[in-house]
Amino acid sequence: MNVVESLQTVQFLVDASGNKKAVVLDYTVWEELLTLLEDLEDAEEIRRLREAGEEAIPWEQAKAELRARGVNV
Repeated sequence: MNVVESLQTVQFLVDASGNKKAVVLDYTVWEELLTLLEDLEDAEEIRRLREAGEEAIPWEQAKAELRARGVNV
């Protein structure tokens, strides 16, 4: 199920006048949205680093360097 299909399952809580006040999501939809937002945030950070001329290294290399410094990743 893609995000658009997932969002079609939301339910709205309304007040006595029928004004939408809150959204109820299935927990799996919530997890999918969180993952999507994290991926978008990561992509934006990568874009900013590239524009700033920062060097990118593969994740495996980064993990090895962090572990060599005693960081548990």
